[in-house]
Amino acid sequence: MFAYILKRLLLMIPTLFGVLLLTFVVIQFVPGGPVEQYLAEAKASAALSGGGGSAEGGGLGYRGGQGVDPKRLAQIKALYGFDKPPTERFVQMVGQFATFDLGTSFFQNKDVWSLIVEKLPVSISLGLWTFFISYGVAVPLGVAKAVRAGSRFDLLTTLLVLAGYAIPGFVLGVALLVVFGGQLQWFPLRGLTSSNWDELGWLAKATDYLWHIAMPVTAMVLGSFAVTAMLTKNAFLEEIRKQYVLTARAKGLSERQVLYGHVFRNALIPIVTGFPAAFVGAFFTGSLLIETLFSLDGLGLLSYESVIRRDYPVVLGTLYFFTLIGLVTKLISDLCYVWVDPRVKFD
Repeated sequence: MFAYILKRLLLMIPTLFGVLLLTFVVIQFVPGGPVEQYLAEAKASAALSGGGGSAEGGGLGYRGGQGVDPKRLAQIKALYGFDKPPTERFVQMVGQFATFDLGTSFFQNKDVWSLIVEKLPVSISLGLWTFFISYGVAVPLGVAKAVRAGSRFDLLTTLLVLAGYAIPGFVLGVALLVVFGGQLQWFPLRGLTSSNWDELGWLAKATDYLWHIAMPVTAMVLGSFAVTAMLTKNAFLEEIRKQYVLTARAKGLSERQVLYGHVFRNALIPIVTGFPAAFVGAFFTGSLLIETLFSLDGLGLLSYESVIRRDYPVVLGTLYFFTLIGLVTKLISDLCYVWVDPRVKFD
């Protein structure tokens, strides 16, 4: 087991290197980099201040009507580190990432780790509620569907689950905003808390938080538990048909004892082993549109804005963070096989 874990940890190094290398190469060919972004903002400032004058931005001026002086352009490139060749910049970046130094944002003048920690609570809020509600509904529903397979209940819940799965989360989010946020005004349109959050008591804070999180979580949850519910149902149906279940029933055990004493553990193997991936996936996948739609300042929105603004340290830093978490999660998911089913041996 130790040798397997060590081998998997060592394999993470070339994987991370490959992801960073591929992203870095792609970035070199993307138009509108940080230098161009800076010049465009300086030009817009110059136009607002009179058109022919000069605008100051970050301590370096842009001559709106005369172009950019070569010395100033060299200063701007040096400011963002683009005065060095790409290979040197990549080697420097890999060395920093090896020590978990993700650099500093070009446009927010903050350490990338600080930005991630600052935005993480919003993503954690969405992820935790999405994960627990999804599994809390999907697993019991899947068991009930397996026990009542072929019944009207099974057919009706299948139609509802598949209908919910077919509706994209952002489309549902728009509908919730229009109906419950706009027309009925039952829920707030944006944010995770109210403006007077600090003045509220602990009970009022909890109520206010749940009031704000209700629509975003609903938009994320509706489609996410469909796969788990159907997987649970099919896993239970497969186990129920096996010989050991017939033997347990022949011994006089009740249906409840058969289901939860014998079938439950074996049927949940594919679901339990997927816990780590689903847990992390609830944090970082599918939350971008929801965070943007409901104006929630989380990691998804941070990643999107950094791509739009060509804030490369944030883009590469968050990608490194997400990839590292994904690789560790995959390892934990594989180790869960051994925990759930002792017959599995990595040897």
